[in-house]
Amino acid sequence: MENTSSERIQELVLGQRAFFASGTTRDVKWRISQLKAFKAGLKKWEKPLCDALWQDLHKSYEEAYITEIGLVYGEIGEAIRKTAGWARRKRRPTPLTGLPSSSYIVREPLGCTLIVSPWNYPVQLLLNPLVGAISAGCTAILKPSPYVPAVSKVLEDMVRDTFPEEYVAVVQGNRVVNGELFKHRYDLVFLTGSPSLGRIAMEAQAKFLTPMVLELGGKSPCIVDRDADLTLAARRIAWGKCLNSGQTCIAPDYLFLHEDIKDAFVEAFKKELAGLYPDGTEHSDKFVHIVKESAFDRLVGYLSDGRIVVGGRHDKARLWIEPTLLEGVSPDAPVMQEEIFGPIFPILTFRDRKEVVDFVTSREKPLAFYYFGKEADGWGIIGRTTSGGACINDTIMHIANPNIPFGGVGNSGMGSYHSERSFLAFSHERAVVKTPTWLDVKLRYMPYRAFGLIKKMLDLKA
Repeated sequence: MENTSSERIQELVLGQRAFFASGTTRDVKWRISQLKAFKAGLKKWEKPLCDALWQDLHKSYEEAYITEIGLVYGEIGEAIRKTAGWARRKRRPTPLTGLPSSSYIVREPLGCTLIVSPWNYPVQLLLNPLVGAISAGCTAILKPSPYVPAVSKVLEDMVRDTFPEEYVAVVQGNRVVNGELFKHRYDLVFLTGSPSLGRIAMEAQAKFLTPMVLELGGKSPCIVDRDADLTLAARRIAWGKCLNSGQTCIAPDYLFLHEDIKDAFVEAFKKELAGLYPDGTEHSDKFVHIVKESAFDRLVGYLSDGRIVVGGRHDKARLWIEPTLLEGVSPDAPVMQEEIFGPIFPILTFRDRKEVVDFVTSREKPLAFYYFGKEADGWGIIGRTTSGGACINDTIMHIANPNIPFGGVGNSGMGSYHSERSFLAFSHERAVVKTPTWLDVKLRYMPYRAFGLIKKMLDLKA
């Protein structure tokens, strides 16, 4: 993938700033027309995108549609139906001291934005934020990942075919290009990636005081308590870990198993994994491969951090790693330091839930948190920890509900999106007070002769 030049990047940024200044994107009907064009463009380019996902990641059409294309269709469809309502001026109550004025919230577009996406879900993690940018009335420069070159090229072709570049444009390249992009001022940077890339972006944009939405990652714990339904837990956990071959920012990263059920869970996991892949994963067209050799080598290196009790086979020629459980893992082992981002599952054990709370809260805040057991105990442990999102007796599914926010906290990110929150992420809520001219209340003016009355009015609110 050829790097976009710094001159071209500057041309695009200046062009989009000029286009936004023209006021074209502020018109709500125009935004909706662009969302409809977006939907038509995605339909036209759906097959090339799915073919490219297979080429880069060995991602089946079914998984590509469920975890990528279908989610984008859903976001676009809702935005078409609801953008007019989201953008409508909202009237708010005015206190007694402010009468006879009227108070409003005006949701206005932030302006020229930058959206940077990773390689693991290269379609939905680039295009879902774009839905928010379009519905809010922003322009957008899109930066896909160079690690999935086929997908990134199709995305560029689709965007060029669907939108004028002064409105939406794609920039391609490696970390050098990221650095060039971050030199420019934007009205919002929306970045999905690693915490290290998030820090680089924040540092570069700090001089502009640019607002940011950061969707990062982290080591998301998966707790299985002694009274969990082991069959169901094993099935849902195996599915969550095998989805995209574990290359998911909210994949369960490590297992915390109650000592009493550890061996039983391992056996249940074996059985449920075989149910998901009756012929194994090695030649399955439903099992995603590792994105590149360096990631493969890193993951294989983790296999020596414990005893393999399930899986462990791998083939570098095809970038395939079998779903693997590791027991006897030290909390200080390399596999427990960084987000795994692969189909390897280290096992820790606990006797009391306080051990889990102490362990999780002593580390960086994760993007997701999973608990299997009694619902009351799940709420209890959620109330003593923090994470971007969480599931009780499930994995992954909180990202699938557009009615709740998706986002990180602390090291796992800041800000959230999906549905109206995507619109709000790219908007500024502007406070406006409208005061009539037919009445001018003298109480507020110097020399404050009615201060006693004003004080009583203010004290009523205290």
